[in-house]
Amino acid sequence: MISPHAIVEPGAKLGENVEVFPFAFIQAGAEVGDNCIIYPHASILAGTTLGKNNRVFQNAVIGAMPQSMFNFKEGTPVSVTIGDNNIIRENCVIAGGYETPEGTAIGNDNNLLDHAHLCHDVHIKNRCVIGINNILCSRVEIDSNAILSNSVVCLVDVRVGRYTLIQSGCRMQKDVPPYIVLGGNPASFKGVNSTILKQTGTDDRTLRHIGNAYRLIYMGNFSLEDAILQIKDQVPPGEEIDYITNFVEGAKNGIAK
Repeated sequence: MISPHAIVEPGAKLGENVEVFPFAFIQAGAEVGDNCIIYPHASILAGTTLGKNNRVFQNAVIGAMPQSMFNFKEGTPVSVTIGDNNIIRENCVIAGGYETPEGTAIGNDNNLLDHAHLCHDVHIKNRCVIGINNILCSRVEIDSNAILSNSVVCLVDVRVGRYTLIQSGCRMQKDVPPYIVLGGNPASFKGVNSTILKQTGTDDRTLRHIGNAYRLIYMGNFSLEDAILQIKDQVPPGEEIDYITNFVEGAKNGIAK
């Protein structure tokens, strides 16, 4: 159902069973997949591609012009690609990307709560929660199953590992490794995110290995380089441990401590 009071410009592409409420706006050059719901006053702008079964709530703006005062030139094409089964709540702003090949990219089954702001070229994978009033600055990367609580700020180029929980009010300037809880201000390591990991089927042996790896990183009085060497020497390898070491080794600006 497309309300006669909605504006769907010629050149916008809508899939099957799309519902567009009154006063929503879908611009030419936007694509909306099957079974999506666009609520009143939401705006889907040119360069946006929505997959299937997404819900976009009131006053959300997807494909907004990047708020980059020095690098972005008005008229430069931008893109936002969003997968399937995402919930984008009221007043979210998702800026179009232009600096990376993917543009701004969001995967599947994510939940963006109200007033979340995603700057240009943010990349979010799958099954993440982006809390109320979060700000993700340009080129932030969030891996799958991460939870960012309310009023979290990730500054430019920050990476967040998978299954990470960031507590409310944290402000990150450096990368946040996987499988941990980060809290406080300034943000610091609070432990392994064992509650969520257990709920998702991680066994006790793997949890012990993850805990041992982070004891070496955060409590071992080593440099990051030496901590990685100690992990490789002392902790049995596995998917989770390999992901931790690869993530930390790829942290160009260091990790949150």
